[in-house]
Amino acid sequence: MTNRSNEEETAIIKQMENMEHDEEEIVKKQQELHNNASLQVFENPTYQFAGFWMRFWAYLVDLIIIGSLNRIIIHPIFRAADMPLHESGIFTPINITTAIVFYLYFVLMTKFLKQTLGKMIFGLEVVPLKKESLSWDTVLFREWIGRFISSSVIILYAIVAFLPKKQGLHDLFADTAVVHVR
Repeated sequence: MTNRSNEEETAIIKQMENMEHDEEEIVKKQQELHNNASLQVFENPTYQFAGFWMRFWAYLVDLIIIGSLNRIIIHPIFRAADMPLHESGIFTPINITTAIVFYLYFVLMTKFLKQTLGKMIFGLEVVPLKKESLSWDTVLFREWIGRFISSSVIILYAIVAFLPKKQGLHDLFADTAVVHVR
């Protein structure tokens, strides 16, 4: 009887060891699936990353639109309030106001539409590389802080031409990319 119970104990212990091993395998598989899901953009062959020139032309269109908004809306308001439009200095009321328009345009368009009007014209869209959708922190970091850093040293925009996923410095910071949608 003890011989049989020892065999049963041994069998139960082996089953428990197999169960622990199976649990470890399940956890590893779940981690692999999660990692693969977060890299979905890289493995999706339907995405074509937008290069330097397409992004450049889209950005120029955006600058024309922002300049037009400033001249159609902001400048008349400043004229009506008898505030100067041409002052020297960085932190003048007109410079602060037009900077707010500039950043609001990029932040709001990218957050809600995933593209600015310039990107729409050229069939481009901003996509997150590690999340399902663009979060506020990603958009703010990309469009505000990242763009400020990139525009401080203009040559940093040129790295888009040399990186495999055609990312700018602001894209690298925010884990985003600009892709063709048509």
